[in-house]
Amino acid sequence: MVLGFALFAFLVTSGLLAGGAGAAERTGPVRIGALTESWGPTPAIVGLRDGLVELGYRENEQFVIGVRFTQGDGAALPAAARELVQQGVDLIFTSDENAAKAAQAATNRIPIVFTDVGDPLGLGLVQAFAKPGGNITGVTGLSLELAPKRLEVFREIIPSLKRVLLPYNVTDSYAVAEARVYRDAARRLGIVLVEKPVQTQEEAQATLAQVRKGDVDGILKPRGISLNIPGFILEAATLRGVPTMFTGTWYVERGGFASYAENSHESGRQAARLVDKILKGANPAGIPVEVNTKIEFAINVKVARALGLTIAPEVLYRADRIFR
Repeated sequence: MVLGFALFAFLVTSGLLAGGAGAAERTGPVRIGALTESWGPTPAIVGLRDGLVELGYRENEQFVIGVRFTQGDGAALPAAARELVQQGVDLIFTSDENAAKAAQAATNRIPIVFTDVGDPLGLGLVQAFAKPGGNITGVTGLSLELAPKRLEVFREIIPSLKRVLLPYNVTDSYAVAEARVYRDAARRLGIVLVEKPVQTQEEAQATLAQVRKGDVDGILKPRGISLNIPGFILEAATLRGVPTMFTGTWYVERGGFASYAENSHESGRQAARLVDKILKGANPAGIPVEVNTKIEFAINVKVARALGLTIAPEVLYRADRIFR
């Protein structure tokens, strides 16, 4: 099992449960166990920390966030979730679909707050948006709804876009649903979607290693991070000179060409308000699931120059973030 651990802050003295008047006394800090399939603290986890501080929680006095990450290994998530339960955390925070499902399977007692989940109802995480039920609530995004627009934006940046590669984990139900949405969108846009369903990390690596410039005009990252597909996309794009469209600015900062998605850091900040309600005594079962509607469009013009692409001024004007 591949497993990592990171600690944002550690506290052994006692403090208030929350800042402000009327806060309940407790011994020691609030212990938040963050679980992710990523390679360390995600933008959503950082957003949670920032959001709690903005709400008046003192990072080095009143809460501690321990991050369990499995480096793309979804099979390691259930054991990581059970470890958090065994360690007696006060709350579990997740920042992707598979982590949320693993946390839900690990405990029906400890409160769970999720982010970066596209369809919490379809995944069986909640019974309803207004009244989630059980011990879980969170912040959802508009990933499936944004997929057609993401592909449309990709072509607006590159008008000559004709063939687009989509590698995805065929064992992930959400990824399969996302591929179906992309398929329909590509048909409407007159784009050929080259689908590459994979089942293992080795297969994903081999698939992307075979990509050649000219075979496809661009690569779409699926929303999930399982099997290290995003990492292999970045590597292939850099080596082969193929434009990429990602589902988060984090990748554009690290050499991706463009992204169009909800702001994951904002999802974490939004989730901090739900965590605050739970720490003050609210039951997750009755806390409505919220939707993050803050969409972010990012372009890396340095990568564009390296690819020999000229981006129209009107497209650059629409970008929320430009990396130079």
